[in-house]
Amino acid sequence: MRLSDFDYELPPELIAQHPASRRDASRLLTLDRASGAVAETTIASIAGEFRAGDLLILNDTRVIPARLKGQKETGGAVEVFLVRRLPGAAEIWSCLIKASRSPGKGTRILLPGGVNATVVSREDGEWQVLFEGAADFMSWVEGAGSMPLPPYIKRQPEGEDLERYQTVFAREKGAVAAPTAGLHFTPELLDEIRSRGVQIAPLTLHVGLGTFMPVRVEELSEHTMHRERYRIPEETAAAIRRTKEAGGRVIALGTTSLRALEHAASSGELVAGEREADIFILPGYRFRVVDALITNFHLPKSTLFMLVCAFAGKETMLHAYGEAVKRRFRFFSYGDAMFIS
Repeated sequence: MRLSDFDYELPPELIAQHPASRRDASRLLTLDRASGAVAETTIASIAGEFRAGDLLILNDTRVIPARLKGQKETGGAVEVFLVRRLPGAAEIWSCLIKASRSPGKGTRILLPGGVNATVVSREDGEWQVLFEGAADFMSWVEGAGSMPLPPYIKRQPEGEDLERYQTVFAREKGAVAAPTAGLHFTPELLDEIRSRGVQIAPLTLHVGLGTFMPVRVEELSEHTMHRERYRIPEETAAAIRRTKEAGGRVIALGTTSLRALEHAASSGELVAGEREADIFILPGYRFRVVDALITNFHLPKSTLFMLVCAFAGKETMLHAYGEAVKRRFRFFSYGDAMFIS
């Protein structure tokens, strides 16, 4: 398969720059992947798409304010973008750094609150940075950093983003991008879904920068997928097994939930625990766990668009996206959603 196979025309004005007035005010395009039929409704009425006995899997990762502004000891301005924490006792993170000159090993960066960052090394375009001076590093980040909005949102973070670029069920800190399908859900909407005999269970996948990285090769067999840390609790794995045995559907809320579940089942049976997912899902992939998917609309030529094409069929998905464009749906992180059944 080739990268150009997964392109489509998107008018730039359909890229949402702000969230909807309310979380559940977004529109919803439903797609039956068996027939290819599409219909339009709203997120507020999504509970009607569920059946008693279904299981909804959501990603409870929490976005950290990963953009940190500081300066070199020489006075030059620096932006440090936290990507992921590296294993070990020391507070060492893989980061992106924006500065007038690329910092070398040993460069010290002065950050707010008396925190210092020292460049330890550089590998594969990312810097490994040691942070010192914060008694509780994540608490310091919450106060010192700003929200990492995606590059296609052409504005600076605003006050509304602190709440709206975070799901209402976000618990585990570590993501640098939101699991955006979950942004539409309110506690009341989740309660309504439960009232229909649907169980809800969490997993955690810390969304990384790879979500926005463009595919740079035409031959997709040459693409290397980014890794993202995830954890599936044993209780969630058990709920999936019970649902499957009873004939219910496992519904993934977002591509992040789907990737974690399918990676955890890559040996043929779903395994609970903590791992790194690097699964690249293309048309022809056989899904082992997920029966239905709730997802936002994805970028042309992106690995996420390839994933939904694998789930529903490329021609079916290109038709559905064409309908979404024709009906002026809003696209990407703050945009509208799909329910693929």
